[in-house]
Amino acid sequence: MSSMYEGIVQDLIDEFARLPGVGPKGASRIAFFLLASEPEDVERLGRLLIEVKENVRFCTVCFNVASSDMCRICSDTRRDQTILCVVEEPKDVLAVERTREFRGRYHVLGGAINPIDGVGPDDLRIRELVSRLADTSITEVILATDPNLEGEATATYLTRTMSTFGVKVTRLASGLPVGGDLEYADEVTLGRAFEGRRQVSQ
Repeated sequence: MSSMYEGIVQDLIDEFARLPGVGPKGASRIAFFLLASEPEDVERLGRLLIEVKENVRFCTVCFNVASSDMCRICSDTRRDQTILCVVEEPKDVLAVERTREFRGRYHVLGGAINPIDGVGPDDLRIRELVSRLADTSITEVILATDPNLEGEATATYLTRTMSTFGVKVTRLASGLPVGGDLEYADEVTLGRAFEGRRQVSQ
């Protein structure tokens, strides 16, 4: 496909198009929004992007995003140190935190096993997870990887890896979304809902 615009404008659109979830149309809209913006607004955005790259680090314990050596969750002594929730990315920590259901600690893998993209177990922070499990205070590991092929492969691999540690390994239940219709659920989702069924209290 040939470039629609000349020079630096097209370069800008191409850069935005590389962002996840942003297609060519969205990239053009963002680029032209910035072109129409006040110079100080664009400068502030530019400074912020540089600052983020320079100052945001990854927690030395769980690998969540952090502004110092340890993230605020690992630094919080009130968090339950016996339960560890394993997620793929820092954004997943945010998703779990929003539920206010989990009060333990996290471990961010940095992705999922995906042979097609050349991502194997050694490319993830599995060795670091194993090191943390050597700490006997952890009694349960919750596998909260995505409910897709890559997430399932990662969860299966981790389950095998952790089988010798004597910790309880659980997997997040997945099934029917609230507000959904049974007839529109695919068989995998419906099957999961049956597997994850629980007794209804009288």
